[in-house]
Amino acid sequence: MKELTIAAVATPLGEGGIGVVRLSGPEALAIADGVFQGRQGGKLSDPRCDRLRYGKVVDPRTGRTVDEALALVMRAPHSYTAEDVVELQCHGGVVVVQEVLALCLKLGAKMAEPGEFTKRAFLNGRLDLSQAEAVMDLVRSPTRLGLEVAVDQLEGSLSRRIKGLQENLYQIMVQVEASIDFPEDDLPEVELQEIEHTLKHTLAEIADLLDTADDGRILREGLKTVITGKPNVGKSSLLNTLLDEDRALVTDIPGTTRDSIEEVVNLRGVPLRLIDTAGIRESVDVVEQLGVARSLDLLKEADLVLHVLDRSEALTEDDFEVLRRTHDTRRVVLINKVDLPALWDVEDLGDVANSPVLEMSLLKENRQVVQGLSDVILSLVARDRITSAAGSRALITRTRHKQALQEAESVLKESLGTLNQGLPLDLIAVDLYAALEHLGEITGETVRENVLDRIFAQFCIGK
Repeated sequence: MKELTIAAVATPLGEGGIGVVRLSGPEALAIADGVFQGRQGGKLSDPRCDRLRYGKVVDPRTGRTVDEALALVMRAPHSYTAEDVVELQCHGGVVVVQEVLALCLKLGAKMAEPGEFTKRAFLNGRLDLSQAEAVMDLVRSPTRLGLEVAVDQLEGSLSRRIKGLQENLYQIMVQVEASIDFPEDDLPEVELQEIEHTLKHTLAEIADLLDTADDGRILREGLKTVITGKPNVGKSSLLNTLLDEDRALVTDIPGTTRDSIEEVVNLRGVPLRLIDTAGIRESVDVVEQLGVARSLDLLKEADLVLHVLDRSEALTEDDFEVLRRTHDTRRVVLINKVDLPALWDVEDLGDVANSPVLEMSLLKENRQVVQGLSDVILSLVARDRITSAAGSRALITRTRHKQALQEAESVLKESLGTLNQGLPLDLIAVDLYAALEHLGEITGETVRENVLDRIFAQFCIGK
């Protein structure tokens, strides 16, 4: 079946300097010729056509000029999708780009699905799957470090590591398969020690990659940071201080925050997904009870907890309950309102507060609070390790990659056990094939169609 030509608006809808309508496929040049008239004449489909032409977009039925435009021609295979691609660059605006797109659709183009341009780049061999996913990471990157990781992956840093692991296994496969298929031929004996060495080396490489998974996830998704504590202890004030804006409503009335508020802040290259939660306490208010339940659920999912206490109010069982719930989570205990008369000391927290403790006044020491808290948080997430990893080696940034590596690791450990037990080599071959399948899922060599659909459905239309 012949591939259809797709079209979409490739720039965000709204007012702007330019708006781009992108076409890709076998009829891209013909459709563009149907709506675009160059100032100096000629057709975009003419092989002698310059890559960039100035002219106008015209409704072919009425001859009405829709807009001035530039037409950028990229012929297969030298384009993003490895197909013929035309970009019609118009003035930015909701109406004009939608009109240009509508003309292209009337001439036979199909509206592109989310991520379909990048999916075609993958299917046409222009990118592998990990590189295609890096395109989305690059667009959504919340910090410079995250951007560096995405660019490295787009350039093939992870792909090269995976291909290196596959090459190790292929070398073993050659020996094992030859001994199984041609047992009577005068072939060199299988070097079991060499196979064992290669398996151990490959397992060490996989373990090294898996060790980057947490750092990579933090850079791509952000550190899920939950601000918790009783009502009116200063949680919303802390959120506003870290954001340097009045994002959350702050009052002296306990229970003002009824639901979670989420924002992202760039903490020296590490993205924090700050979540201000409803104050945790016993309440008869139904709405507040729902907020408290939501807060407790968020604590279970948190990468980091900022637990705020009020030293001007007596400690209660609610304070200790949250400390107990977050005992095994990265946590910073923040003692607020130290400018007011103290009703308790840090020692009163006992062994429950086995975490860094900062004493502060959010009303008077905003700059010092941000500086001190930043230092503590970055030490907890090992920023130095993340920074060095981002600049020097491939990182695992997705759960899908991590699971594939773990499955490959599992079957390779089984094959090593099989080898050490002196069992038949054909059992090792089965494990090697399975490991290669799992590694291939990362780059897309063996990925299933439904997995592809889920991955590219996360992209925006036009990309």
